[in-house]
Amino acid sequence: MKTTEIMKGYAWGSASLLLVTLAQLLMKWGMVQIPPFSLSDIQLPWILNHLPALLSVACGITGYVLSMVCWYFTLRILPLHRAYTLLSLSYALVYLAAVSLPWFNEDIHLLKTCGGLLVLFGVWLIHSKPSQEAH
Repeated sequence: MKTTEIMKGYAWGSASLLLVTLAQLLMKWGMVQIPPFSLSDIQLPWILNHLPALLSVACGITGYVLSMVCWYFTLRILPLHRAYTLLSLSYALVYLAAVSLPWFNEDIHLLKTCGGLLVLFGVWLIHSKPSQEAH
């Protein structure tokens, strides 16, 4: 397989990774903003009062859908064992964003940070040697 084709696969995989990470963050922010409710509560005034949160959740769902489109193209190009490890990076990215962005109010913990670093190290190990498989 040509290097340009492989790079295209990694580009699609990276787009999928970023979209799924953003989707997680949008969903979390939106869900926290919406109070518990019943179906009878959902009327126009309730929707308008919670519109930013509802839009955040809708954008998160859209991010998941777009991520799956990118994932489709990733899987057509890259071997599964390489493509799938890219999604593991979302664990580290979501954790980093959750402890860095003030509106998530999440504390940084040594064990969680070490876990994220181990994920990054594992992905690096898997991708450090060029693939020898035929596609």
